[in-house]
Amino acid sequence: MPRRRRSRAAEAVVAVLLVAVGTACGSRLPESDFEDRDRATPAQDSTPIRVGIITSATSPVGGDTFTGPRDGAKAYFERLNARGGVDGRRVEVRECDDGGSGVGDNTCVHRLIDEDKVVALVATTALDYAGASRVSRARVPDIGGQPIGPAYDTYPHLYGIYGSLAPRDGTTGWSGRQYGGTEVYRYFKREHGARTAAVVSYNQAASAAYASLIERGLKAEGYRVVTEQVDFALPNFRAVAADLKEQGVDLVLDAIDTHGNARLCEAMDDAGVEVTAKVTNVQNWTSTVPDDYKDAPRCRNSLWATASSRNYEDTGHEAVREFRDATRTLKTHTQWQLEGWAAARWFTNAARSCAASGVTRACVDAFMNRSEGYTADGLLVPVVFERLATPPKSRRTCLSVARWTDGRGWVSQGDMNSTCFDVPQLPYQP
Repeated sequence: MPRRRRSRAAEAVVAVLLVAVGTACGSRLPESDFEDRDRATPAQDSTPIRVGIITSATSPVGGDTFTGPRDGAKAYFERLNARGGVDGRRVEVRECDDGGSGVGDNTCVHRLIDEDKVVALVATTALDYAGASRVSRARVPDIGGQPIGPAYDTYPHLYGIYGSLAPRDGTTGWSGRQYGGTEVYRYFKREHGARTAAVVSYNQAASAAYASLIERGLKAEGYRVVTEQVDFALPNFRAVAADLKEQGVDLVLDAIDTHGNARLCEAMDDAGVEVTAKVTNVQNWTSTVPDDYKDAPRCRNSLWATASSRNYEDTGHEAVREFRDATRTLKTHTQWQLEGWAAARWFTNAARSCAASGVTRACVDAFMNRSEGYTADGLLVPVVFERLATPPKSRRTCLSVARWTDGRGWVSQGDMNSTCFDVPQLPYQP
């Protein structure tokens, strides 16, 4: 079935918000503290454990844009229930589509927290997480959500899938500023010798702002930077491609949407542009690449993606095999599905730790507060939550890197737990 084309305006904003996500190396607690035990101990309480999943499933950017984490989490809970649930108790999932609006999000938060009385939210993926402050005030743990906006670096009781170093005291980041690292640019410079990088953006505020951040990061890593801005309504990607060839660019990054990237790749192929890497982000790490880039075979095979989670195609890893087996009926696979699966596993570990005393919001939240170093059995770069009083000037950061190859899909490039760099942290306004 062909995928519905998204609104380019909305998707450009989504791409901008998703790419600058920090990761971390180093474990605080042994992984044994978080083991997912398959043998459940029967409990007298057999009532279901209720969790909520908020997804902007019918948002303006298209019906399939935000559903990956939800689908991955639901697949995990279905498998968990088939194996006896949490100490004999089923996990009951209550879903809510917020429609991609702040009003809809607040409605979902009210329904799930006040009416459905969920123990926790899992794998939240909201275009406008307007209800985040209400979730925090209710002390409901929000586990493994996608940091599309600044909420996971703002409020306590919210635990984003990639962790956070911010104080989370109600103010975003540090005095309203968040920080991102230069690890992606360092990787391509050190591992692949990239020296000249192009940043492609629209003449639209959010796109231009993120392109500026990319440019600063590249310059901090010593790149010669070529900036390319196209008209949002009538982008001339042929002119961009011609200039990329003229400038001898070997690395291309962007702050544009998937449709724009596909058109840019077509123009690059037509102009005979060959680059070391056309870099995309975790949102576009999907099995739909052959369809999305069907008219740009050369550029398609130069696509690279980076993230903080293990490649969903790395079936040599036991936890990935388990994920793929449980999701084998899905028409497509995405990295966001795997991260939703990891979020559900995280909640399950928390619930099992509380089984003896009672699976309550407070107990689950206490587990999350001490879950530094969590990896979801190797699916995530070790997650860190530290409430630092001042922002870090530098940070050791690890990356999961994959390259698209026709006939093989996304091929992992090294191990994410050893592809690590000490990089500066640059401030930006969310």
